[in-house]
Amino acid sequence: MSSESAASYAAVLRAPLASRTFSAALVGRLSYGIVFLSLVLAFTQATGSYTMAGGAIALFGLASSLLSPLRAQLVDRYGIRRVLPPMAIAYALLLALVAVLTWRPGTPSAPLWSLAGITGAFTPPLGPIMRTLWSDLLSDRTLLHRAYSLDTVAEELLYVTGPLIAGSLTGLAHPSLGVLISAVLMIVGSLALAASPAADPAFSGRLRQGEVPPTSTPCSDKPTKSRWSLFAGIADVRRLVLVTVGVGMCLGSLSLFMVAFAERHAQLAAVAWVEAALAAGSAVGGLTYGAVPWRLKLESRLPLLATGLALSLAAAGFAPNIGVLSVLVGIAGLFLAPALTTAYMLADEAAATGAKTQASAWVNTAFNTGSAAGSAYAGLLIERLALAACFAVGALPPLLGALAGMRKSRNAAEPSQGATSPEVATETASRSD
Repeated sequence: MSSESAASYAAVLRAPLASRTFSAALVGRLSYGIVFLSLVLAFTQATGSYTMAGGAIALFGLASSLLSPLRAQLVDRYGIRRVLPPMAIAYALLLALVAVLTWRPGTPSAPLWSLAGITGAFTPPLGPIMRTLWSDLLSDRTLLHRAYSLDTVAEELLYVTGPLIAGSLTGLAHPSLGVLISAVLMIVGSLALAASPAADPAFSGRLRQGEVPPTSTPCSDKPTKSRWSLFAGIADVRRLVLVTVGVGMCLGSLSLFMVAFAERHAQLAAVAWVEAALAAGSAVGGLTYGAVPWRLKLESRLPLLATGLALSLAAAGFAPNIGVLSVLVGIAGLFLAPALTTAYMLADEAAATGAKTQASAWVNTAFNTGSAAGSAYAGLLIERLALAACFAVGALPPLLGALAGMRKSRNAAEPSQGATSPEVATETASRSD
């Protein structure tokens, strides 16, 4: 990355309160990177059943993902400082209870299933909260674009390093230790984030106008009034999430396709290199995307990025060996972080004031639910189709979403400020996280 690009990201972090707030959010978000593998290993060791562990993780993931917009709406309505600390404390205490119950084998499955679902229901929406704070801290749209790119890349890297930490803790001690450390990270990060003056909407609003120095005492947290509705203030996001669902389905299916490819080439261990290529490509693509000034509107960029991801995935199915597959998957990764960054930017612009956290949460929900669906149908495809055909079918969801987005963006009138999300759905379409 050029020195000019590096300087652009340095400018983001030099903004008042940016480094302090972002660091706190990253500490808490590292918990998410560690917790999933730690829970899988802890549940498996405690019950001796992969089926039980898989069911518990499914309940945890579904509750965490599907309820994310509702938790985000609580944050938008009552403020970060009133909602985040009790939510994080409840989540951490539940994780600690999971760690205690799974430390020794023999715990009955039913309590663990119930506890997994309840714990997931309290997962704090740290990613959506941080993206809302970025839009408060940075009034310059160019810097905000870079901040979103940096945020997306950092989040993906946490999901790469988190499982490595979880595996190390399992080898050194016990998988439940990873669950416990996840709880500690969530408490520390969430409380530090809530303590930042940026978490006070009155303070951050004045900061954007340059009226309050970073050392000022924060004002009292004021609730944001909004109508109780899953799409209150974010109607345009219902169209945006369809493209994001397609991107999630593509990535969810790709994970299984890579494993199947490596297994058929008798190089199962090499799948780690393919995963690394995907992560590296996404990081490079995200950082480059954030540093480049774009003339093309956001609503036009998203379908183009989704198309690039889809075509790269389809091409990967024709790879003759694991090395070529790694290169092609790395190319696909170049489009991943930029596509998610663009989706978050569009959600921010489409949302009314007081609904930005919820809008960002819907993008997360769309991606996560799409990823789960992609994993589900990928297994069925692998059993019935040639692998090259599997990759091609896996590329269809983001491609269809991109085609719809391109058609709508050509027909749309000039978007007004604060309402520039792509029109990517028909009247009968549905969504999910």
